[in-house]
Amino acid sequence: MFKRIALFIITNLAIVLVLGIVLNLLGVGHILDEKGVGLDLANLLVFAAVFGFGGSLISLAISKWTAKRLTGAQVITHPFNEMEDWLLQTVGRLAKAPASAGPR
Repeated sequence: MFKRIALFIITNLAIVLVLGIVLNLLGVGHILDEKGVGLDLANLLVFAAVFGFGGSLISLAISKWTAKRLTGAQVITHPFNEMEDWLLQTVGRLAKAPASAGPR
């Protein structure tokens, strides 16, 4: 779990870094200064990072619930018939198979 959180944070920080570099390369800060806008790009990047991280976290938090509701999926914990038992066993077997095995 720590690895997922670390990758999430690193990915979001990398996006903010790339956006900052692109804005600097395009000269957006100089253009805004010349027009008298007075927008601080560092503050803008912090603002974007807060909304980006927040949006990502909210999306991650509700994605499983949303996918289940929109598809009408049901989690099978105890099979009630042969089809559900077969499905549960098949998914369990595939989950335990090595990732490099591929489809059979």
